[in-house]
Amino acid sequence: MPAKEFVSPMARFVHQLITQSRMVCAEKPALIFKQHALTYPQLCETLYSYAGCFAGLGLQRHERIAVYLPKSPEAVLSLFATSAAGGVFVPVNHVLKAPQVQHILGDCDVSILITSSDRAKALREVLSACPKLRHVILVDKMLELDIPQQVHLLADLQSQTNTVPVPPVTDADMAAILYTSGSTGKPKGVVLSHRNIIAGAQSVAEYLQNDDNDVILALLPMSFDYGLNQITTAFLVGATCVIMDYLLPGDVVKTVEKHGVTGLAAVPPLWQQLIKANWTEQASASLRYFTNSGGAMPQPVLAQLRSIFHQARPYLMYGLTEAFRSTYLPPELVDERPGSMGKAIPNAEILVVREDGSECAVNEPGELVHRGPHVSLGYWNAPEKTAERFKPVPKAVNGLMLTEMAVWSGDTVKKDQDGFLYFVGRRDEMIKTSGYRVSPMEVEDACYAASEHIDEAVACGVNDSELGQAIALRLVLKKAASLSLDDISKLIKKDTPNFMHPKYIELVDNLPRNPNGKVDRSLISQELKTRYGQ
Repeated sequence: MPAKEFVSPMARFVHQLITQSRMVCAEKPALIFKQHALTYPQLCETLYSYAGCFAGLGLQRHERIAVYLPKSPEAVLSLFATSAAGGVFVPVNHVLKAPQVQHILGDCDVSILITSSDRAKALREVLSACPKLRHVILVDKMLELDIPQQVHLLADLQSQTNTVPVPPVTDADMAAILYTSGSTGKPKGVVLSHRNIIAGAQSVAEYLQNDDNDVILALLPMSFDYGLNQITTAFLVGATCVIMDYLLPGDVVKTVEKHGVTGLAAVPPLWQQLIKANWTEQASASLRYFTNSGGAMPQPVLAQLRSIFHQARPYLMYGLTEAFRSTYLPPELVDERPGSMGKAIPNAEILVVREDGSECAVNEPGELVHRGPHVSLGYWNAPEKTAERFKPVPKAVNGLMLTEMAVWSGDTVKKDQDGFLYFVGRRDEMIKTSGYRVSPMEVEDACYAASEHIDEAVACGVNDSELGQAIALRLVLKKAASLSLDDISKLIKKDTPNFMHPKYIELVDNLPRNPNGKVDRSLISQELKTRYGQ
């Protein structure tokens, strides 16, 4: 079948993905949520109403607006309206709890928080520690919160005369900050420009051959670049986007069947759950393609998915938040190139280089480096971390007159004689669990915050057939402490989201140390992986 001709609307800014499609897809559903559908003109009208509200609250160019909501029309519109008002949107995963949300709000000096009344209640104690936060907007009902910020009801703001917002100036302006865990410390904010987000949508839409006939189901959190892209890609081509927060596999089957979904994206642990659902022929028949990122797809899972969605094309992809998506394997090569990450997505160049920046030979392991318009603007307020990951393009690339920055991924890969890439491993100890990147130090800090009786903690990821990796902990308690494993588990879970909950916990009298007296993390990690890895 010949490839569809890809035509990109002339959108330069994120909100123009909606305004441009409004002109050519006026009457079709743009966004569907439960029983409600909004057309592109309705989305556009509400988008500018929201943007006027933000401007009326004094939003200045490049100020941050955090959206702490489950997927809903209000959440989607808030992101795009922030773009129209010249601000920077910060999607906060709704499964995060108060300590993690406080870190994000404080780290990037959020000015306006958009959330619901129940979530605002849960944040009440931490909002006083966010001095730059001026306004809290509630999307459902008004609430007396006794917090330093002004509290508004979104409907009340919309009923007022809206100030004309100040739009972004160029597509190099900041558009979003997405928080992702690093190898050390708390999550850091990846700064994306309008150009980054638009280029990402264009590249993906090109190789998936998306057009206005598609119905794309958005299951993943909008705080993931992979999740956000389901929405931006749909709006880019004038497709219909169906949003839902994942509950049960059966709910996904019903939604796919009801709306005739043509495109479905997930991460390996979610695919593992979806293959257990009772897929009807009518539900599976509408799917044109399915995509995987956020970890390698196990071959048995891929085989079952191809059996269920027998008319759909599988796209196996690799990406990182700092550069969006980097590679994909064309569906027709899935059997021919098992285990491959494929080649570069359109409008990107992927290099495999040695430490000195020279290009690796065939099948020689090296670091994956991504160059092109998807490369983000660095980490928010973290120049040292930015310098570690964002470096000049390797010398393997010739002909550049000015210094161009590339993302040095930290992932080791190799390239075969035909240019296909294969993942080898990571240089750091990041834990990839349930599609999330989790820093071992982040888990360890949560342990210390949970109980003053924990003296030392070491976390690592161990292979797990359901989660990709599960979190394993080895702990030393302070003298005279009498916590049980059950006590420790409950204390850790109290203030951490589900994906950070350890599956295995060990209590020991002491931790092994290297000749320098430091905890031998490598040895502990090796022992835990051997003991618990599935």
